[in-house]
Amino acid sequence: MELAVDKLDLFSCARILVVGDVMLDRYWMGDVNRISPEAPVPVVAVDQIDERLGGAGNVACNITALGGHCTLLGLVGDDAAGLKANAVANSSGIVSSLPPQSGVHTTVKLRILSRNQQLIRVDFEKDPGGQCLDRLHNCFAEQIEACDVVVFSDYGKGSLEHIEQLIQLARACGKPTLVDPKGKYFSRYRNSTMITPNLHEFESVVGATVDKDDIMSKAHVLIGECQVDKLLITLSDKGMMLVLSDGSGMHIPARSREVFDVSGAGDTVMAVIAMAMAVGMEDRQALEIANSAAGIVISKLGTATTSIDTLKEAMLRDYPSPMKQDDSRQERTG
Repeated sequence: MELAVDKLDLFSCARILVVGDVMLDRYWMGDVNRISPEAPVPVVAVDQIDERLGGAGNVACNITALGGHCTLLGLVGDDAAGLKANAVANSSGIVSSLPPQSGVHTTVKLRILSRNQQLIRVDFEKDPGGQCLDRLHNCFAEQIEACDVVVFSDYGKGSLEHIEQLIQLARACGKPTLVDPKGKYFSRYRNSTMITPNLHEFESVVGATVDKDDIMSKAHVLIGECQVDKLLITLSDKGMMLVLSDGSGMHIPARSREVFDVSGAGDTVMAVIAMAMAVGMEDRQALEIANSAAGIVISKLGTATTSIDTLKEAMLRDYPSPMKQDDSRQERTG
């Protein structure tokens, strides 16, 4: 039986269009050696600044880091943060469709850290106007034919206010659609191929769950209401559960990892699932790869990516070949 790790090189054929809320993640890092005389707060002597793409941008970065081809479509302003977001996208190998627009304020998340501990996060954001959304819709219509799969990354910042129209257009073009949802109204994602909430997001819609059977039951109801093909629920340290519209499902347990920072792990899962879908992988293989990839990025600081070589190593460790397992047992008993 062919292992999931044997299909990783197919990712280089994947063409993904990522659409959604693009952010700039800023990290200010330094030591704390004293408390401010003005207020009982730590004084951080910043000596390192890092800027990365967040939100939909992090999904795109994960795709290109794993060898896929990605076009990123979103809204940024003609401000310093917007220019930086475009620069980071270009340096990451992303085909950027982020024309800086007047009247748009680029979403920025500023995290201040000391010794790898986050002290505070400061958000700068403002909903875009309707005219900007019309431009995004037109650009989407121009880009849709060139991709294999569409990813909608919804962080509730306003870029996907009219996502229903975009999903309808993608379906008309025969393109599978994956949605990373936000909020309590999943009906806006009706007719998408797959929705990928985490457990908290899932329970905010269906109510509290008590076990895997309860999750499965409520997921089937939600699938019927939203008329989607699949629902992938990420369960943190419990792994992930895929539920299909035909009543079937599967659970992939999490692999043991040292957790450093879970921010962005959902973006990594979304990126892997999209590429796996683009190249025709089986569901279980896709979930195993996504599981290993998420395990890598949660051991890193902030929104992070992984390389294809690192992922291969993790896959061989997480899902070893049965033949190799038999060989190791023979060596121990020989």
